[in-house]
Amino acid sequence: MLAAGSDMAAPSAALRQRRAAAGGGAPEAPERAVAGPVGSGAGPPPPPLPSGTFWLTRIVLLRSIALLYFVAFLVAYHQNKQLIGEKGLLPCKLYLQNVKKYFKGKINLDALSYAPTIIWFLDWSDMDSTLDYLSLVGLATSAFVAITGCANMVLMSVLWVLYLSLVNVGQIWYSFGWESQLLETGFLGIFLCPLWTLSRLPRHTPPSSIVIWGFRWLIFRIMLGAGLIKIRGDRCWRDLTCMDYHYETQPVPNPIAYFMHRSPWWFHQFETLVNHFIELVVPFFLFLGRRMCIVHGLLQILFQVLLIISGNLSFLNWLTMVPSIACFDDISLGFLFSSRRGGVKERVAQMQLEGAAGEQLPLRYGCYVRKVVNISFGLLIAYLSIPVVLNLLNSRQVMNTSFNPLRIVNTYGAFGSITKERTEVILQGTSSLDPNDPAAVWEEYDFKCKPGDLKRRPCFITPYHYRLDWLMWFAAFQTYEQNEWIIHLAGKLLAQEEETLSLMATNPFAGRAPPRWIRGEHFKYKYSQPGGKHASEGRWWIRKRIGPYFPPVNLQGLKKFYEDRNWPYPV
Repeated sequence: MLAAGSDMAAPSAALRQRRAAAGGGAPEAPERAVAGPVGSGAGPPPPPLPSGTFWLTRIVLLRSIALLYFVAFLVAYHQNKQLIGEKGLLPCKLYLQNVKKYFKGKINLDALSYAPTIIWFLDWSDMDSTLDYLSLVGLATSAFVAITGCANMVLMSVLWVLYLSLVNVGQIWYSFGWESQLLETGFLGIFLCPLWTLSRLPRHTPPSSIVIWGFRWLIFRIMLGAGLIKIRGDRCWRDLTCMDYHYETQPVPNPIAYFMHRSPWWFHQFETLVNHFIELVVPFFLFLGRRMCIVHGLLQILFQVLLIISGNLSFLNWLTMVPSIACFDDISLGFLFSSRRGGVKERVAQMQLEGAAGEQLPLRYGCYVRKVVNISFGLLIAYLSIPVVLNLLNSRQVMNTSFNPLRIVNTYGAFGSITKERTEVILQGTSSLDPNDPAAVWEEYDFKCKPGDLKRRPCFITPYHYRLDWLMWFAAFQTYEQNEWIIHLAGKLLAQEEETLSLMATNPFAGRAPPRWIRGEHFKYKYSQPGGKHASEGRWWIRKRIGPYFPPVNLQGLKKFYEDRNWPYPV
């Protein structure tokens, strides 16, 4: 319609010029186009957005990265003290002291390379406050970027350094693939921005195509890595039967998974085929031109939305959508922005019109420096990608691994093997003097989200993440000797430590004396049948006892266990 409007205006302008010439007068000066009647207040229609530019894409990318940082720092603020604080299940101060001791008591390059974190240089006398300050600075910075859409390299570097510092002292609580994925995504976000300028449209720093392709290279590796690890891993992925089990045995199911599990066999096979198509075929669409790149972005985002609906996989699926945003240029994302006069959308179109008319901004010294930085960034990503590509091509592919201490370029993958049965560790306490007394009454602790109480509806918490619940899922198909922290948890429940109890959904001994004994029981869990007997009684789950997970323990008996590990003894 814009083109049609221009064509219709041209004959009338030419006619006015011919009339003026016929009348012997000088040609009239061109009149300013008017879209509406005088006094209507309407202006000319905004110029169209161009294709192949990424000004709006950058804003969406930065806001998305900041939002994911915000969630990650929120989880850290709520849970770090209980997990890695002074009295945490695995205190990070003790971890850093052990690293320092290993490197001969010095904070040298070797120690920094092994555990890159700014906590080395901060006050250790009050580690809880230090962890809180890091999280709060991260929350404030990420909130600013997410709300304003403005960022520079300094702010994005602050977010990256803060989260890197937490991940590298988080031990098993931060051992998940999405931690490295957030760090790699955040590192790419640093190079989207100008060095100092805080503007949504920094005119002297257009989005670099090298960085845009960095995001595309990231989503390519994430999806292809996930697809290859499945094909090379569990046989059920090749037999198209993995989805028969996934909804029931995934780490933290949600209510929709309960019903999805009962889908017919042919639907589960179709799901598995779609998964293979999305992860093994669609990534190559990135290299087939603009339209196929957009198709890739749409399919990947839709796929992640379906995964979000059917499970609580922390912020993993939300995070995986972020690099797919780089598949869309300004004209594709224009619908996300207001069309008001003087808005970001119109300013982008205006800048492109000025550029097309030859009104280029004079190149400053900083622009040349920026080009060198972008090229150096591209070379760095290419160099660090070599072991990652070799890993993808290797039949013994490993997933969720970093080949560099800063986690800039990593390997990814998910659910290479599928557990066929769901087992749970249920913690129980008793006030009985003798834990072996058949008359002893054992009362259960419930966690925030993982299955426990048979009548409790599965939770829906994504993108938030309960780290303890997730590790309990892993512990259930391992032994307590492989997860010593679970005995530490039992000791803290015996002492009724408030901070540790904040990680739990229920405390059966609230308002009364703490339990004398805690034990771990091992159960096999299955979904109840919708509409069946157990479901009619309000049960989402049915369970069968396997046996003891760890024997009854009391505080006195754990004293030497704590001393051997330098853990603070609960009071």
